Amino acid sequence: MDALFSSLPVLEPGSVWLVGAGPGDPGLLTLLAVQALRQADVIVHDALVNAECLKLAKMGAVLEFAGKRGGKPSSKQRDISLRLVELARAGKRVLRLKGGDPFVFGRGGEEALTLLEHNIPFRVVPGITAGIGGLAYAGIPVTHREVNHAVTFLTGHDSSGVVPDRINWKGIAAGSPVIVMYMAMKHIGQIAENLIGAGRSPDEPVAFVCNAATPDQSVLETTLSRAAVDAAESGLEPPAIVVVGDVVRLRGSLDWLGALRDGKALAPDPFGSRTLKDPA
Repeated sequence: MDALFSSLPVLEPGSVWLVGAGPGDPGLLTLLAVQALRQADVIVHDALVNAECLKLAKMGAVLEFAGKRGGKPSSKQRDISLRLVELARAGKRVLRLKGGDPFVFGRGGEEALTLLEHNIPFRVVPGITAGIGGLAYAGIPVTHREVNHAVTFLTGHDSSGVVPDRINWKGIAAGSPVIVMYMAMKHIGQIAENLIGAGRSPDEPVAFVCNAATPDQSVLETTLSRAAVDAAESGLEPPAIVVVGDVVRLRGSLDWLGALRDGKALAPDPFGSRTLKDPA
């Protein structure tokens, strides 16, 4: 194992690695992410990083929390970016650790541009984004040949905390069979109204996956017209991934975690259309 890590790039003093920690399960960390945890002097992490991942940090590493959570006091993005610069200039090996992927609604691009502006060397280490990995842990594939050949990823709020007004809801409703939404739980009522108003069926399946890929994972299945009411009544809270589309129906067959953890019986034919011979 040490030989494997010795062949990987080294986190050098005075540099910053922007690393994705994946959706929650420490087993989903990449080798480069573990390499960074083993070598970093300072780890600046966000609120969505599983604490179990941080246990892989080297002894003596300093942990700095720089999380952002909607509706709660949070660090300003510019301050976080400049803190990375400050630490690197002090000769530290700096790991900026983010839940999911740093370039998928993770503001990693903003931080990298600040590092570039101040001549700080950096590396980007992709992670498994929650919109794919988190849904997989709920037994929901983002693509399936019997459902969709396209998927859209969008954020449920912009920098001001409201539903982005630049989203073309009509275009998405008409062109994307599956819609995966980050940070959308708070505004799901308005989002559902936008999608139904743009032509999506009120009965279309919707799933909320909260605390994805962690022992606290919870999943709520509902419909577009019932999404806001059912989410409120469920008592579930963010962080959550919301998915709209018929892929949600596959959960009855593909909820592998429910089968392993709870003994859930899985249905072999979710659409009632399979034959004994699989298509090529």
